[in-house]
Amino acid sequence: MRSIRSSIFLTVAILLSIGVVMIYSASSIYAYEKMGDSLYFLKRHLAYLAIGIVVMFAAMTVDINLLKRLSRPILLISLFLLILVLVPHVGKETAGARRWFKFAFLSFQPSEFAKFAVILYTADMISRKGRLMKSFLFGYVPAVFVLGTFVGLILLEPDMGTAITISIIVMMMLFAAGVKKSHIFTSFLAALPAVYLLLFSVPYRRKRITAFLNPWADRKGAGFQIIQSFIALGSGGLFGVGLGQSRQKLFFLPASHTDFIFSIIGEELGLLGTASVVILFIIFVWQGMKIVFNSYGPFERSLSLGIVSLITLEAIVNIGVTCGALPTKGLPLPFISYGGSGLVFRLMGIGLLLNAGKICETYR
Repeated sequence: MRSIRSSIFLTVAILLSIGVVMIYSASSIYAYEKMGDSLYFLKRHLAYLAIGIVVMFAAMTVDINLLKRLSRPILLISLFLLILVLVPHVGKETAGARRWFKFAFLSFQPSEFAKFAVILYTADMISRKGRLMKSFLFGYVPAVFVLGTFVGLILLEPDMGTAITISIIVMMMLFAAGVKKSHIFTSFLAALPAVYLLLFSVPYRRKRITAFLNPWADRKGAGFQIIQSFIALGSGGLFGVGLGQSRQKLFFLPASHTDFIFSIIGEELGLLGTASVVILFIIFVWQGMKIVFNSYGPFERSLSLGIVSLITLEAIVNIGVTCGALPTKGLPLPFISYGGSGLVFRLMGIGLLLNAGKICETYR
């Protein structure tokens, strides 16, 4: 088990290192032009990374039973923050979305905290209720009620991507805990009309879907970003144009250091670079699932599954979007994209995963 934990730690360290290099490469010219400082984004990323590393080591050493007991207070704090961020002049509004708290040069996104609060609480519920999770009234309904409350608040920001992400992760955890497939399938069918309305009743979301189906129909509008991503990936070839030599980052590809950093990796480092990143995530999933399957108790197992699933899902969505396999959605590439509170909470998740692995090792 120690070798598994070491492998996860090393894999994440390599991904973080790639992120630092590529963020500087992707953002330096843009930062100099807009902020007058080519290191503007890199310095802030390193600040979040330093905080995240401290949080990760704290999560590695925390008493997992204490964390389990604190799951409900943590959930309530997260709920309060999600409500507070919606208050005008308290939450920071950007591009019509109110998702952030701003503190000096750092920002905090409560929905990132909510992802782990809900995962933690769901893991606690599964461990407490055991076989009762098979019951619709006493197991499934309470879990879905909590999920629905958080999803509703996140949709008010609005942030549909995060709402869908949390829903998928919780359903995976419930499925693994033995919840009946019929309960989950019924919920999926019941949610379809709401998802359809949320997608197609909002103009910018509808444009994203149409741009995904045919980005060239609106080359200078909704399809612009994905077309520029295609150009970046195609320009890289097998070996890339060289580190720091990207042309698409020169104000052609929006969000080149955040949501579309994978495209810049493809352009500068080629297919070998993007394949290396994908392989690193595969190694992470492979080793992370070993901890899930060898976990000592139901709480550790469910918590580990939630963390591995969250990071894996975000990586799949980000890479899928940049390659045109999924509609555009602003999910960063874990550990590599320009960081914020999301980076801090991903590293906290890694700390908890390694903590669960340590417990497995102790009781083997």
